[in-house]
Amino acid sequence: MNRPTLREHADDAAIAAWIHRRLVAALDEADGPIAITIPGGSTPFPILEKLTAHSLDWDRIAVWPGDDRIVPEDHEASNTGRIRALLEPVGATVVSIIEQAEANDAEVPHFALAWLGMGADGHIASLFPNTDPRPDDPQLIRHLTPDPLPPEAPFDRVTLTIPALLRSDALMFVIRGDDKRALFDAAIAGAHDLPIARLLGAAAATEGLEVTCFT
Repeated sequence: MNRPTLREHADDAAIAAWIHRRLVAALDEADGPIAITIPGGSTPFPILEKLTAHSLDWDRIAVWPGDDRIVPEDHEASNTGRIRALLEPVGATVVSIIEQAEANDAEVPHFALAWLGMGADGHIASLFPNTDPRPDDPQLIRHLTPDPLPPEAPFDRVTLTIPALLRSDALMFVIRGDDKRALFDAAIAGAHDLPIARLLGAAAATEGLEVTCFT
């Protein structure tokens, strides 16, 4: 059983440096391009800005949002739009998960790194407690409606599912705040059945999958 590695008191620069090392190693091992998935929200973007200051072959990296609100990309609530504005200028290919969900032939790649956040209710990506996410979900992308809708972003969603996230070399979390840390620790211990616990439980049983949490 794999247990998450906890990296305490990591600042944005340290997290960006860790991601950089992971991506350089993944690119060195790959013959062609690699894919990663990253979250939206307020936490990732200062880290991503520091990451773009590192030398990296972004032309070989496809970036998938782990989820998105079903809004136009120029809407302030669009994860894809914000990610595209930051990472396309440095050369990354940013994939619209909404377009992928609508395509009949969409293929979710194996990810070199799946970076996830976690909500105060234990949701990951847009897998909220009411959506009953399962490790054996036959779909890799789903349209979902959180209930209740978060007041700061009251929109339907498209999200990667637990099986899609498990198709990764490594899972990574950035957990800020004592309450979220307590919820994450309880998930590791199997003390609840929220989406974060379901993902970590499935990850623990997935051979070779590394899980790292920065706090």
